[in-house]
Amino acid sequence: MSDLLLIDDDQELCELLSSWLSQEGFQVRACHDGLSARKALAETSPDAVVLDVMLPDGSGLELLKQLRSDHPDLPVLMLSARGEPLDRILGLELGADDYLAKPCDPRELTARLRAVLRRSHPTAVSSQLELGDLCFSPMRGVATIDGRDITLTVSESRLLEALLRQPGEPLDKQELAQIALGRKLTLYDRSLDMHVSNLRKKIGPHPDGSPRIVALRGRGYFYSA
Repeated sequence: MSDLLLIDDDQELCELLSSWLSQEGFQVRACHDGLSARKALAETSPDAVVLDVMLPDGSGLELLKQLRSDHPDLPVLMLSARGEPLDRILGLELGADDYLAKPCDPRELTARLRAVLRRSHPTAVSSQLELGDLCFSPMRGVATIDGRDITLTVSESRLLEALLRQPGEPLDKQELAQIALGRKLTLYDRSLDMHVSNLRKKIGPHPDGSPRIVALRGRGYFYSA
């Protein structure tokens, strides 16, 4: 059973989702503001967090920043209203592993959560990968460059692992989305591109200034060895 922290000020929605997710095997704790959420995170270590963008005592995006600082490898799925695409983009830029628009189908939320949790627990076959000056541990979700540890989110970790296992070979965006996000991309869905952008910023270019992750228009991405 996975422990889930649900952070949303809509108490009726929380009750509905908590009831559904409990039936699906999750142990759910709900918080309705940022203050109680921070207290809950200090007291417990959930397996995943579902976080709304809008909270009564501040922005969920600000709480996401703190989460990424204090719990860099904690899976976070964000919820945002349909009329706020910018919030969803910002959420991905700040390190959310996935997002859903509200109102959301509880079945889709369950499927997304299970996909994120599967990606957060790599199998034993995921051994340490080394390519040039970069060393990556899928089990820890940490890349090391010149002795500097770079902690990655669940999605960034899965994305980097897929690219490193096939250096120089382009991987289709849909294939990468299935690996890193656990789902296919929909029309105009730029979530994979946002995760690639975040990963590029974290690991930087090669020592000679050339990009480590190269985009091929219409094809996908590959890691340049």
